[in-house]
Amino acid sequence: MNIMNTKIEKLFDLKSIKNFSSKEQEDYISTIGQEIESGKRVVAHFACDYNNSKKIFTILSDDKNCKLKIYSAQMTEDQSSYHYQYPSLTPLYPQMHMFEREIYEESKIKPIGHPALKPVRSKLNDDHLHIEGDEIHEVAVGPVHAGIIEPGHFRFQCHGEKVFHLAISLGYQHRGIEQELINGPHLQNIHQIECVAGDTTIAHTWCFCENIENLSTNITTSTTTSIYGNLIRALMLELERLANHVGDLGALANDVGFLPTSSFCGRIRGDYLNLTAFICGNRFGRSMLTPYSPYGVNFILDNQQIDYIIKKINEIYRDTLGATNLLWNNSTVLSRFENTGIVDNISCSDLGIVGVAARASGVPFDNRKSYQKDHIPHYQQIKIATTTSCDVWARAYIRKLEIDESIKLIKLILNDLKELNLSSNLSSNSSSISSITLKPNHLAISLIEGWRGEVCHVAITNESGRLQRYKIIDPSFHNWMALAIALRGEEISDFPLCNKSFNLSYCGFDL
Repeated sequence: MNIMNTKIEKLFDLKSIKNFSSKEQEDYISTIGQEIESGKRVVAHFACDYNNSKKIFTILSDDKNCKLKIYSAQMTEDQSSYHYQYPSLTPLYPQMHMFEREIYEESKIKPIGHPALKPVRSKLNDDHLHIEGDEIHEVAVGPVHAGIIEPGHFRFQCHGEKVFHLAISLGYQHRGIEQELINGPHLQNIHQIECVAGDTTIAHTWCFCENIENLSTNITTSTTTSIYGNLIRALMLELERLANHVGDLGALANDVGFLPTSSFCGRIRGDYLNLTAFICGNRFGRSMLTPYSPYGVNFILDNQQIDYIIKKINEIYRDTLGATNLLWNNSTVLSRFENTGIVDNISCSDLGIVGVAARASGVPFDNRKSYQKDHIPHYQQIKIATTTSCDVWARAYIRKLEIDESIKLIKLILNDLKELNLSSNLSSNSSSISSITLKPNHLAISLIEGWRGEVCHVAITNESGRLQRYKIIDPSFHNWMALAIALRGEEISDFPLCNKSFNLSYCGFDL
């Protein structure tokens, strides 16, 4: 096994970040605009109270060269309205749309000139676009649904069965997780992070762990234990991906009434979840990852356990192929999937769509081959799955291709774990939360390719080495707008199918 020494810069001294004063807002806007026009992608854009002032931080990714650029800007207070303000970037760069709305809601910093400025969360503002005309009508779905999913209000502006516009209102159960993390790290933070989006426990927890580990002044691990911990984390991440991708393919089959794949995948999803439970005792991977143990995990695997996982993975994958291959050979299924819910490549890039939805529209980007390539060497062997049809079929088929890659990756990881053959009393070498100290006045960022797409966590420490700001961006925050675009011009009966092809998170959007 080759151990990689390449380290990607994810920790920044705040003094090294280019900061624009309140008098340099035009230069700030111009600089961000030039970066986006040169091909940079907006990873995060958020407000932060720092040193008795309000700042906006903008983090952009140069995906081709795997480099991050960070800028900050001081805000100006408008004495007449008691609002801070700056010129909106959204009219020229639509991927800033939701970021600027959230900043306005949370920090009362007003992006002047934003074309649809209103709070993100529905309980604060229920305004939405109305279309008027002969025979135009509105169909409302939610916010309470006939199931166990969280509230979400979908309002369709229709002419007959044709959808002109879909207004999506979320944020009915704001939990304030980001606020709970301030002045941390605290003992309960790791458990709060695990609940950011329950079906993405591993990806979010890995982000948090990486930030704490990078910021820490006294967490030290050897190269061997670090690679072992990352192999375990990568294994758990792929099991999370497999469970959700298989579940989504079953749900898509159910939405078009194709019961063989639907019924099989429900059971097979449970098999992958049970493997996660076999490793750590929880089907969603809770209590598995930690920044406070020498391996970065609470459970390690002996060779007997590894052999069992290899045996089960082969069995479950055989069943997965049997169930999902039925989809691609059924003409009725294909006729419902193809040319439905199209989000073209240009719209995808303009809106900053990430993950499965982006790759289904021809965007060849996966964090495992970029910002995660320093975690384990096998990430460089992943083939990024892309298609160009941009429809429901594409988003389904990308999942199929990613299942195949995840199985290959898991087998490589398990072989490496057997080769390392480490064993240790984890509890005796673990750090306590009270003993962890963080570098003061630093910014750490972690990017993990969750099963939906890019999970981003940004941590900023104050002069005392405590968390001053902790920003979480779930892939759903980028992608809900893509669902609205996908429905334009479609029949309203296609909504369940389009919705499931994205399968976005309600709670991950509302932090």
